[in-house]
Amino acid sequence: MTFSNMTLLATAAFGMEGIVAGELRRLNMRDVQAELGGARFTGSLKDAFFCCLRLRCADRVMMILAERDCRTFEELFQLVKSIPWEELLPVDGRINVSGKCARSQLMSVRDCQAITKKAIIERLRLRTKAAAFPETGVAFPIGVALHGNMARITLDLTGEALNRRGYRTWNGEAPLRETLAAALVELSPWRPGMRLHDPCCGTGTLLIEAAFRQSHRAPGLTRAFAMEAFPFFPKAEGEALRRAARNDHLPDRISGITGTDIDPEAVELSRRHIRQAGLEGKVTVDCQALETLQLDGETGIFLCNPPYGERLSDQEHCRKLYAELRRLKARHPGWSLCAISSDPGFERAYGKRADKKRRLYNGRLECEFLIYR
Repeated sequence: MTFSNMTLLATAAFGMEGIVAGELRRLNMRDVQAELGGARFTGSLKDAFFCCLRLRCADRVMMILAERDCRTFEELFQLVKSIPWEELLPVDGRINVSGKCARSQLMSVRDCQAITKKAIIERLRLRTKAAAFPETGVAFPIGVALHGNMARITLDLTGEALNRRGYRTWNGEAPLRETLAAALVELSPWRPGMRLHDPCCGTGTLLIEAAFRQSHRAPGLTRAFAMEAFPFFPKAEGEALRRAARNDHLPDRISGITGTDIDPEAVELSRRHIRQAGLEGKVTVDCQALETLQLDGETGIFLCNPPYGERLSDQEHCRKLYAELRRLKARHPGWSLCAISSDPGFERAYGKRADKKRRLYNGRLECEFLIYR
């Protein structure tokens, strides 16, 4: 099996596939094509590791091992068995099979998982002549996914999802995933060198992701990936890529990124996360009410994830807050304001239609990202 010209998949939340495809192109990956659930590309193990380190908005990087139309469990068994597992897994490798099915004739996820594992063991038994497979070694996260009748077998190279940057160990009331926060920074009019303020900063995720981008910090710089434990992973190349990422990080470039929140506990969480991200003194947050917020100096971008008012009892409070966001913008001529919300009444409460909107998902909540120039 060659590891120099593999088909790879960077998975993404619904609505973010095009953003991830754009990231891959900027990272000079080959044959990039957005598709439902992510973006496909061609590359080597070195490329895959580079993407794990550098991608800001993707969830995972996977190696696509096989794809084919499968209408019976026997066809699925034969597809899995055709993969050269002996070149991927050691005899003691832990075979962790996850599965999902959507609109497939093979609707039993548990059966698909069991058949996949049985086929892997059968192939290893035939090719290695081993009598036992103790599964005491390195874990190999293998996926079997059926969409319609198309089966896809993958090896997850990431391990923990890529949003696990390592800096957020406390969560507030409505945490924003790091990958979605990075996407909002990307979609906003803000660019490194401009001023950015989050008036509802919560746990600080938007601010930290903006600072990472401004300082060219690879999001995965301080964490490990599943592929690093695989026997076929080129460790020397991986170490060289980590060194290059450390050298690219320029924290002295960070300036003009600030936040405020009315909740002192949220501000304290923000400060903890900023400290854990290595940004203490670079990104500042304070406790202040939206109604009294007044920023002096050059113009910039307000970027925020305000409360959504999912419970009816909260809606009135949240919609008053949306109106307050408009007054905040009115007090700051020349500033743009960007907000994500699942509340369909956001624009009415704000009092103006957004200049630009984009549909995204915050977990399972369908949201709109609204931009007021």
